[in-house]
Amino acid sequence: MAKVIMIQGTMSNAGKSILVGGLCRAFHQDGFRTAPFKSQNMALNSFITDEGLEMGRAQVMQAEAAGISPSVSMNPILLKPTNDTGSQVILNGEVKGVMSAAEYYRHKKEYIPAILEAFHRLERNYDIIVIEGAGSPAEINLKKDDIVNMGLAALVNAPVLLVGDIDRGGVFAQLVGTMALLEEEEKSRVKGVIINKFRGDKEILRPGLRMLEDKIHVPVTGVVPYFYLDIDDEDSLTERFDRKETKGILDVAVIRTPRISNFTDFMALECMEGITLRYVLRPGEFGNPDGVIIPGSKNTMEDLLWMRQIGLEAQVVRHSKAGKLVFGICGGYQMLGDTITDPEGVEHKGKIKGMGLLPMHTVFQPQKTRTRVTGKFQNLTGDLSLFSQIEIEGYEIHMGTTEFTGKEEHILVLQEDTQKETLKFDGAAKESVMGCYVHGVFDRPEVAGAFVQVLLKQKGIAQDAVSPVDLSKYKEEQYDKLADVIRENLDMAAVYEILEKGNRV
Repeated sequence: MAKVIMIQGTMSNAGKSILVGGLCRAFHQDGFRTAPFKSQNMALNSFITDEGLEMGRAQVMQAEAAGISPSVSMNPILLKPTNDTGSQVILNGEVKGVMSAAEYYRHKKEYIPAILEAFHRLERNYDIIVIEGAGSPAEINLKKDDIVNMGLAALVNAPVLLVGDIDRGGVFAQLVGTMALLEEEEKSRVKGVIINKFRGDKEILRPGLRMLEDKIHVPVTGVVPYFYLDIDDEDSLTERFDRKETKGILDVAVIRTPRISNFTDFMALECMEGITLRYVLRPGEFGNPDGVIIPGSKNTMEDLLWMRQIGLEAQVVRHSKAGKLVFGICGGYQMLGDTITDPEGVEHKGKIKGMGLLPMHTVFQPQKTRTRVTGKFQNLTGDLSLFSQIEIEGYEIHMGTTEFTGKEEHILVLQEDTQKETLKFDGAAKESVMGCYVHGVFDRPEVAGAFVQVLLKQKGIAQDAVSPVDLSKYKEEQYDKLADVIRENLDMAAVYEILEKGNRV
């Protein structure tokens, strides 16, 4: 039976996801079969497993760090916000429907059997399970029916490490206040606290650590410095969106729509030396990029209308008319067409005009396409011919079907992993505009390389000025560096003792 440890935080963005990933990597390096678990995740970044099931990207990152394949058992409930008060509810990888926050809270206790079933599947197959909480365990208005923090810890009898974020200030108040709002049984589960994102001299902090331990009667298990590694993080809180970098040889603008999803699609481009990849939120930030990417969206029509209202759509169209590359993925691909229609109110009932850059129209349907795919680009013309015959792999998550308005041909021929005997076609291109439904399309270095080669050619720069990166190898290096940070700054002997004792005093 697996040993268990749980990471909870004093607030959202305390760094739980990355610390769980780091522990998963360290345990994996030490020879233990390790799996992550988060009972309920709220995110627009999702992933499709080999079985065609949907789960949160944070647990995919943690599974990769643990050296295992992602499984929906690691994230039995995924909430994908559709607006400020409602979310699409995904249970064990399957869509249950769209619920308001109030409706979901009325029903969430009914999901406890599914959560425990998923947890016990992992428990039977792994040596260690590292559980991630959500938000804070001290949200007293939500504690009654909690299934993700102390409520889950009680269900699986997990000891807890509590993480506070010193970078945002008030870390001692965070930790003392959180402990004060816990019930006695909950307090007994907290076996250690971690101060995360520390900048400065730890010796100056040391007197405060002693006073903290005196107040909460729990040892400080580690002080983790503020560090930057290129690792997938939670979508609504990612620092990628605000990162400021020196301009590289190539400037790539990603339109940061309000409901942006799966921005991890661009990691292969971000990690290339010589590329500046910027997330553009306002027309004044657009500048004069070499290439533009329109990403996936949880509400394509609303995000397109937002782009239209603030003037970003006009800038993208002008960019394309200048003969410069525009690439749309999933919802961004749908936006590039002539029209988008939603007859059943899946997103935004009615019909709107698209950008008119690709000769196609999209119709939304209630059924969601969820599949992993492999395939290759067909022969393309002009600058885009650099993509011809390159193999790709990735996954599709969308609720619309797209058809051409003329006699154009698709740019991708694909096979679904679950139906390998069946070919399907995807994507479109016209002049310097192209798009497709495949998330992860840039993950293979050959595809990312072709994208870069087009930009270099259009800019008149030598084709060897920027080199693609092997994303898989790059990620492995980042996970190893993350484990080094964990080992250097956490008391790993204490962590292993907590694992061994479990919730015993």
